[in-house]
Amino acid sequence: MSSLPETDEDAQWMLRVKRGGSDAPEALARLVERWKQPVIHFLFRSLPDAEEAEDLALIVFTQLWKSAARYQISARFSTFLFTIARNLCLNELRRRARHPAVSLDEPHGDDEAHPFRQIEDARQVSADELLQRGELVSKINEALAALPEKQRTAIILCRDTDLSYDEIAEILGTSIPATKSLIHRGREVLRTRLKPYLKTGDWNSSPSE
Repeated sequence: MSSLPETDEDAQWMLRVKRGGSDAPEALARLVERWKQPVIHFLFRSLPDAEEAEDLALIVFTQLWKSAARYQISARFSTFLFTIARNLCLNELRRRARHPAVSLDEPHGDDEAHPFRQIEDARQVSADELLQRGELVSKINEALAALPEKQRTAIILCRDTDLSYDEIAEILGTSIPATKSLIHRGREVLRTRLKPYLKTGDWNSSPSE
């Protein structure tokens, strides 16, 4: 179960934003400081484009400020925030579908250093190992980007946040069983898609059982 709203410190800060007044900007600044990186990470993993993720994060917090009046402390603040972030992602994906100038699967500069990162200090690993890991991260990005949006978003939120299944379901607009099914199916697709690469290093190999 998710935390009770009255124990959610972020929700209390959001209520201060909602009430307005002289302390509202400080309350918003605290929320931005705490949630900027998680939001950027979510946006990057959803698109992925590091520069655009930062630009969209600014829009997310602008939208948060504008929508403060309709905020209700009936759920955790993070649910409200990531709903805004996901809606902006959907708008961006629709825009890209109409103007497909940039592939969602194409890595961008140093973006490969971000997703699925739990990598040791570079001084502790060899250059070859870093190269192999960079290739794997790129393939994970590619496989993740190829998932249907709801599967991809469900997996990102499940893996990279402390949101519960019911909170993820609320963000996606689905039931809890449907959310669990999205996560399970998405993980199976990723596992199947990555298996040949992990075995042979060849992304185009056919999966073998």
